[in-house]
Amino acid sequence: MRRVAMLFFAGLVCCRGAAPQNPQQRDIAHLVDSLRPAVERAVGLTFKGPIHSAMKSREEMRGFLLDKLHQEFPADRQEGVEAVYRLLGLIPDSLNLQKLLLDLYTEQVAGYYDPPTHTLYGVRGAEPTQFLLVVAHELVHALQHQYLPLDSIMKRQADGDQQTAAQAVLEGQAMLASILVFAPNPDLIRQPQFWAMAREQVRSSASSMPEFSKAPQVLREEMIFPYLSGAEWIRWWDSARAGHPLPSVAEMPRSTEQILHPDRYAAGDQPVLVRFDDADASLYEDTLGEQEIAVLATVLRGGGEVVANAGLGWGGDRFRTYRTPAGAALVWYIVWDDEGSASRFMSITGTRLLAAQRAGYRTTVTRVANAARPTVQVVIAPVGWSRWSRLP
Repeated sequence: MRRVAMLFFAGLVCCRGAAPQNPQQRDIAHLVDSLRPAVERAVGLTFKGPIHSAMKSREEMRGFLLDKLHQEFPADRQEGVEAVYRLLGLIPDSLNLQKLLLDLYTEQVAGYYDPPTHTLYGVRGAEPTQFLLVVAHELVHALQHQYLPLDSIMKRQADGDQQTAAQAVLEGQAMLASILVFAPNPDLIRQPQFWAMAREQVRSSASSMPEFSKAPQVLREEMIFPYLSGAEWIRWWDSARAGHPLPSVAEMPRSTEQILHPDRYAAGDQPVLVRFDDADASLYEDTLGEQEIAVLATVLRGGGEVVANAGLGWGGDRFRTYRTPAGAALVWYIVWDDEGSASRFMSITGTRLLAAQRAGYRTTVTRVANAARPTVQVVIAPVGWSRWSRLP
């Protein structure tokens, strides 16, 4: 499992106790065995079997992650994601998304749990405090894997928002448990001021990670969300489902809306299934979800902190990107819970999308007539696109 944001918490937790000895002077298998009891106590589950572990050089780890990135991010998906992010103004046209993601994933990397091989890898030369925290964090993923099919849960599916929600559960639990392994006071994570301090630590520490600090906001938020928002969801889950530490596959949240607003999850508020009514060949299609729409609104207003606790009234969405001779085209449908939510999107985010017209492109933000629920259609495409008269 990938690690970026949780490294910020080494200073919040590990450095409060005694300075750790260099764990890489010991065998990683011995370190894993020594941390197992504390991880089991922190999670509330016991390991069912042994944990495989190995060390890699930083160069070997970069090659390993590059292979994983190629598997998870094939050429068509890369082109499609770049297209929707560029057309919405979330990334610059010149950005190579795959290269930046690799740089982000490998920056300060100290370890990685690989579900397909059931192996926890450590990186030689990693900073000792980070290494200890990461090994504990990855051990949580190894423990989760003995109760859930992590490889299939995290395998690329047709709904990126649902996948992000599942990742938030897994990373959030690993975040909380790895903090509890080292925290001098277990009540620390229950204190609201701890999470306020944690969020501030994330912001203030960005300058120490060059690749992260220069990445577009959408990517920074995408990498932090599973850890911070996932940890807060797990705190809610622990209070609501005492004695049941890990959701089953059937109990996994199905949207980032459910992660951001656990009351929606508790109420059984499921996302609306949105599908296009034709099978026309497109470049790529997926779901953005509430979290990315909140980031979009933030970017369009000029940046700043993403405010997601108020709720957008998101019901479901689906987008498609197309290749055209004049450049990529985007068709996006968003279903809203009520008229007020749809109107707010159109008057604020929609207005800003219209104001950010690209040269040679046409942008429309319109209501869909006779829809069962309030629905907005967003189209950003070259002016001469042949499908303007027959949008899907």
